[in-house]
Amino acid sequence: MADRIEIGILIYPGVTQLDATGPAQVLSMVPRSRLHMVWKELAPVPTDAGFAIMPTTDFAACPALDLVLVPGGGGQAPLMSDRETLDFLARQGARARYVTSVCTGSLLLGAAGLLQGYRSACHWASRERLRQYGAIPIAERVVRDRNRLSGGGVTAGIDFGLTLAAELAGPEIAKSIQLALEYDPQPPFDCGSPEKAGAERAARLKKRIDGMLDATE
Repeated sequence: MADRIEIGILIYPGVTQLDATGPAQVLSMVPRSRLHMVWKELAPVPTDAGFAIMPTTDFAACPALDLVLVPGGGGQAPLMSDRETLDFLARQGARARYVTSVCTGSLLLGAAGLLQGYRSACHWASRERLRQYGAIPIAERVVRDRNRLSGGGVTAGIDFGLTLAAELAGPEIAKSIQLALEYDPQPPFDCGSPEKAGAERAARLKKRIDGMLDATE
C-alpha cells in the first residue's frame, strides 16, 4: 500500500449524514489516512439532516482508493440506476483494498455489482433487498466477508469505523480512538432494534423506509 491510506466516502443529495460522518470522524484519526468526500461535482451536497457537506473531490479527480465507503439515506433511491455513480463505484471497488458500506449503502454496492456472493449487513428494514443483488443478508451490527465490510443501521457506522481502524492500524490505535471520542453508548431507550421496538412500531417505520426505496422500482 502507498504511504497514505486513501479513503473515499461517497456523498450525495439526501445522504444520511451520520452514515458518512460517523465513520469519517473515526477513520480521520487513523495514522496516514486521507479522507476524500466524493461526489459528481464540488458544490455543497445537501444531507437529509438539513445541512450540506462540502465534497473534497469529484469522480473524475478522485485518486485510486484503498477504501471505498458508501453510506445510505433516502437520497440513494435515484442512484440505484444512476450509471455514472454505479460505474464510479464499480471502478474504484475493483481495485480497492476494502469495499465497505453503512446502512442501506450496501444496496448501492449491490447495484454496482460489488456484493455478488458476499455476506452483508444493511439497515434492518431493507436487509432482505440485498438478495436482489446476489448478496447474503446478515443481521449483525458489523459484517465482514473477505474484503467487504458493512455496518447495519445508522449508528453502526461508528462500530464499523472502529473495526476498520483496527484493521488499518491495529487494535491499540482503534481503542485509543474510541477513548478519544469517549464512545461509551448508554442509550436512554432500549428500542434500537425491531425486536426491542415491538412489531407495530417496526412495521410503521418499515413502511416509510420502503416508500423511499421503492421510488426506483
